[in-house]
Amino acid sequence: MDKSMLGDLDSLPEEDKLRMSGMIDQLQIRDRRKSLDKQEETCVQRCAEKFLKHSMRVGMRFAELNQGTATPD
Repeated sequence: MDKSMLGDLDSLPEEDKLRMSGMIDQLQIRDRRKSLDKQEETCVQRCAEKFLKHSMRVGMRFAELNQGTATPD
């Protein structure tokens, strides 16, 4: 996995992009001696997508609460 995969994250706030980039860098440094197989790569991608979706949802929820327009979930 490399930083070119972050191209789809342009809609995210800069803080989230930097955090994801840092996480990817840490994974690359830790696993430098071992490359990921296809199953591991898919797992990491799925996990990253879930994390980003959750972060976006939490951010949107906080924004709603700050505006006083909270919606029932």
